Amino acid sequence: MTLPLPGSPSWSWPVFRERLKHAFSGADPRVCVAFWLFGLINNVLYVIILSAAQDLVGQDVPKGLVLLADVIPSFLTKLSAPYFIHAIPYPVRILAFVTLSAAGMLLIALTPGSTDAKNISIKMAGVVLASLSSGGGELTFVGMVHYYGPFSLAAWGSGTGGAGLIGAGAYALARITLGLSVRTTLLVSACLPAVMLASFYLVLPLGPLKSHSHESHSQRAHRGDREEADMQESNDEEDHDDLEDSQQAGLLSNPRLSQGNSKPTFLSQSPTDGASSAWLQFQHNLYRARGLFFPFMLPLLLVYIAEYTINQGVAPTLLFPLAESPFSKYRSFYPAYGAIYQAGVFVSRSSTPFLRVHNLYFPSLLQVLNLVILTVHALFDLIPSVYIVFIIIFWEGLLGGLVYVNTFAEISDTVNKRDREFSLSATTVSDSAGICIAGFISMAVEVWLCNWQVHHGREFCRLVEV
Repeated sequence: MTLPLPGSPSWSWPVFRERLKHAFSGADPRVCVAFWLFGLINNVLYVIILSAAQDLVGQDVPKGLVLLADVIPSFLTKLSAPYFIHAIPYPVRILAFVTLSAAGMLLIALTPGSTDAKNISIKMAGVVLASLSSGGGELTFVGMVHYYGPFSLAAWGSGTGGAGLIGAGAYALARITLGLSVRTTLLVSACLPAVMLASFYLVLPLGPLKSHSHESHSQRAHRGDREEADMQESNDEEDHDDLEDSQQAGLLSNPRLSQGNSKPTFLSQSPTDGASSAWLQFQHNLYRARGLFFPFMLPLLLVYIAEYTINQGVAPTLLFPLAESPFSKYRSFYPAYGAIYQAGVFVSRSSTPFLRVHNLYFPSLLQVLNLVILTVHALFDLIPSVYIVFIIIFWEGLLGGLVYVNTFAEISDTVNKRDREFSLSATTVSDSAGICIAGFISMAVEVWLCNWQVHHGREFCRLVEV
């Protein structure tokens, strides 16, 4: 559903209100509030840590160190946890993530402010703990969307988009406007995970999760009933004939699987069969993850590589003469680009009730085009005004957020119900993988572009501290 634009023949405030009301028809306010807070709190500490990077490590240590410590543990968690985390109940997970993130922020805040190697190492250990919590939290909450419907995904996406604006804004407000110390600001931030805990236990209706827990127990007691597995195999046969043949060749050789028909049927197992059952489940999950790569993981990976290469490698070199810009210092360009980017992300991650994109590759390739355009401009100074760059950066944020939320919306709409929770969780690895790859690319790209500009008579990138 799309809303009319202001000025169009169908536009009027009563029509807009009616269509807006219809777009959110059936939404449970408690679910929306809970998932919005989940998205906000789970991601806001990541943003605060990056905003505090210079204060944490000082001028002489590359800020990329903070980025990598903030992203790589999250990536590794998302890469591995979907294959075993289903064995951990949701309440235990939430408590663990809250504890990890609070402990990480406290470790960062309480470490002395001096930037010697020992203190930086301790701070980076705190960043790692917060990153583990963020990665586990994202795959958990995105997986929970399966039980709460499309509005939970819309609320989660909007919350994650808001985290960029609120996190960076709150840190700037605390440090610049209120004059709080880094230590005080981070100590206050360590209290934020409690909001996530309260949202889970006090705001979110837990009925769907309790029903899921009961159903899982029943399935473990009666493993002979595998109708949904047969249905999934039927879907796989239609869409992935070659892959299914390969899977059957491996799985049907196991004596635990009935070979009375062309599809694997699991027989009842005794408690002593737990290890073999876990191994079969792991094999099946790997098979499912392989089927997710091209339709969902790859476009999300591409868009994140492109946008974070822009943000970290290209944007620091998108500088104009101060007289032709709204800024008085060259160092103001980069945070302005970041704020504009985050505004675009927030808008698009909040858009799924109004706009759905089904072709995920198209916006991903448009993002790659943005990367090419801005890189060419950094090399040859083709864009005549910084305001045009502002528009491109906002468009970049729109595309990135659009692919993120619509990837998970497509999974919710198209993947078989039995595989949906795992598929949602497993696909979250793509954004962290894209950020990691972009982080390494950007460290080389920024230096190369700056050196190119200086060699060709544009020395703005050397004047950023001025």
